[in-house]
Amino acid sequence: MSDEAPENDSKTEDPSQKRLQDAREKGDVAKSQEVVTWFMLLGSAAIFAMMAPGTAANLSDSLRVLIMNADRFDLSGAGFSAFVNNLAITLLGVVMIPLVVLSVCAILANLIQHQPLLSTEPITPKFSKVSPLAGFKRLFSMESLVNFGKGLLKIGIVGAVVVMVVWPERDRLDTMMTADPLIILADFQEIGVKIFIAVLGVVTAIAAADYFYVRQKWWKKHMMTLQETKEEYKQQEGDPHIKGKLRQLRQEKSRRRMMQAVPDATVVITNPTHFAVALKYDKGMKAPQCVAKGADAVAFRIRELAKEHDVPIVENPPLARALFATVEIDGTIPNEHFKAVAEVIGFVMRLKRGAGWKAS
Repeated sequence: MSDEAPENDSKTEDPSQKRLQDAREKGDVAKSQEVVTWFMLLGSAAIFAMMAPGTAANLSDSLRVLIMNADRFDLSGAGFSAFVNNLAITLLGVVMIPLVVLSVCAILANLIQHQPLLSTEPITPKFSKVSPLAGFKRLFSMESLVNFGKGLLKIGIVGAVVVMVVWPERDRLDTMMTADPLIILADFQEIGVKIFIAVLGVVTAIAAADYFYVRQKWWKKHMMTLQETKEEYKQQEGDPHIKGKLRQLRQEKSRRRMMQAVPDATVVITNPTHFAVALKYDKGMKAPQCVAKGADAVAFRIRELAKEHDVPIVENPPLARALFATVEIDGTIPNEHFKAVAEVIGFVMRLKRGAGWKAS
């Protein structure tokens, strides 16, 4: 126990959605058995209140016919066979309807506590489930003691409530033994409904408190340490170092592709030293296009490539700064800069047509 305490104390972070989802997939959900008991009790009360009189009357009529005509039945006759079949159908109806109602209540009790799930994890064979030592530890664990205490408390409270309901009816119970069977059924149903209502009221409070306790315990069980939170973030989002390396590789690849486009540029507009923007324009294009841009060392490399491939370089600091800030690579020139860029490109074209061009 002392080894587990520091670990539990270090779990200060709320469980992530991934952690909770992984737990659900393994069948580990917050489930209160008291909530299931409440739904089953509610179903039983509904069955008792609505079906008890009619079912008892039908069953009583069938048995009365059997008892009153017991000496007349031919055991080998078809009439007796038909009677047995009818009695079996009656008994089956008495049993099946409550089973269906209680099954629906059990399903609702689980659905209201957690999402539907299908997991084989809880029934997967594990050594800890068959180990005598592990079983002994579970038997005398704090959880077992808490459950035992909860069971005793529930029995005591429910028992006290039943006594409080039945005690005022003690005189009425004494006279039932001599009363008509139909009257006994009506009195029994009335007292039974009172007991169900009283017990349901108590079990409602017990189920609500137990669900809150189970939910909090399940939540604390899956709380995470700060280190676990960081590790899960790395797994989901990727290691920041790896992401940085990948981002660097993408940038280098984009830069190489950009540099490869400089030799085909129409003109390079510079700051002259801090910025450089390479533009390309053909007659079929609607507007000039930025094929490369950079600052400082990248700008220097663009200028060097332009010189090597005889691409005109024009110094226009305001235009270079504006284009560097507003135009993306492979993007077209914005309308507000189109006139200035057109004048630069027109100037370059006239120089090329006039006396040839040699980048300096």
